Amino acid sequence: MRPSEDNYLHKGLRKNLVNNIRAKGITNERVLEAIQAVPRHFFLDSAFTKHAYEDRAFPIAEGQTISQPYTVAYQSQLLDVKPFDKVLEIGTGSAYQACILAEMGAQVYTIERQKKLYEQNKLFSYARSFPGIRFFYGDGFEGLPTYAPFDKIIVTAAAPFIPEKLIAQLKTGGVMVIPVNEGDLQRMLRLVKNSDGSFIEERFDQFSFVPMKEGKKN
Repeated sequence: MRPSEDNYLHKGLRKNLVNNIRAKGITNERVLEAIQAVPRHFFLDSAFTKHAYEDRAFPIAEGQTISQPYTVAYQSQLLDVKPFDKVLEIGTGSAYQACILAEMGAQVYTIERQKKLYEQNKLFSYARSFPGIRFFYGDGFEGLPTYAPFDKIIVTAAAPFIPEKLIAQLKTGGVMVIPVNEGDLQRMLRLVKNSDGSFIEERFDQFSFVPMKEGKKN
């Protein structure tokens, strides 16, 4: 069962978490404000509540994880979300990243291939409090061509390669942040799409994500 109370203790723990993330190099104040605003313990089973503001990942259903807050902040900072940006997220998971983006003012289109997680998030009252989030059950490698083009795309799983279909759904000048496999770890990439469909690639730190898989899982 997920908790639903956000008290002074939780807010204080979030403030400590924000200070920790800031000390690790996150400088975008809008990202830090979103981390402060969104109650991470809402996204975890009540058994994890006292650990929710530790800067580490935790298991959720279907063998997935809720990402480390620093990782969420890192990707969000690279994405440089502006209010009303149309953002495609690949891998809803717990919906924590989606809510951080929505808190920053993005219009979020988020895809989850695990039907159980998709259905849980559709019923998750806190996530539903953000009118800017739309949930989809589908294959992340396919994206959402019906809703393209997107200003930004964020992939929250370890991609074996850069999916061409996602690049195609990015508008010219748009940005994709994606962790791509390099052995046991992934290299965080930021891609900026050119008018001819090619992209400029920037390489950042290494991370560890659950694998991005093709297809849908019932």
